[in-house]
Amino acid sequence: MSRRFKKDTPTYFDYKDVKTLQRFVNMYGQIEPATKTGLNSKQQKRLSTAVKRARHLALMPFVAQG
Repeated sequence: MSRRFKKDTPTYFDYKDVKTLQRFVNMYGQIEPATKTGLNSKQQKRLSTAVKRARHLALMPFVAQG
């Protein structure tokens, strides 16, 4: 099991901080699962909510380009 994001994981995910959110999104635009991010369920839910808000406000794309 590869938990590549465990260190330097923020406790709060801000939808306006796109650079941090993009670390948790793969090249296809999908949110990485908790097994890869190393987040607990509460953190993973907050991450997905922040990514969805950023997508809705057009700060992040819904799908990858090309």
